[in-house]
Amino acid sequence: MPEIVEIGERPYVALRGKVAMDGIAAFADRMREVIDWLAAREIAPNDAPFFKYDVVDMEAGLVMEVGFPVDDLHSGEGEIVTGVLPAGRYATVTHHGHPDGLVDATRDLLAWADEKGLEWDAYGDRWIARLEVYRSDPREVPDMKDWDTELQFKLKD
Repeated sequence: MPEIVEIGERPYVALRGKVAMDGIAAFADRMREVIDWLAAREIAPNDAPFFKYDVVDMEAGLVMEVGFPVDDLHSGEGEIVTGVLPAGRYATVTHHGHPDGLVDATRDLLAWADEKGLEWDAYGDRWIARLEVYRSDPREVPDMKDWDTELQFKLKD
């Protein structure tokens, strides 16, 4: 069941790119580059990995990031970017099952928010924070049908 939660600001490190809808999986596979970047600097993530969708345009492509929250703000380089996920109210829901089901879970969350009259925090076609947080560790939960993924979408203050 969706809910509204208060979340504090979170520094993060991510790989950013523009991808077509059919390129999401290949881009997600580049998460290893973020892990290696963090390891080389002895920076430990402090929460689960996420996909951050900044622009969702089914025709032109997606601007997205794959990354991890960390304790402090760092400087990125190359395709590695850093930033701060803003504090505030988020509409959230946890999806249990294969990530393919996130399309329906997202549609349901958007419909729920519309029914409640909630507004998203965005400027133009860019979302402030639209996240898929992968709560299940594939090493511990190898069957993707058993994964838990939390959607966190920033609401306008």
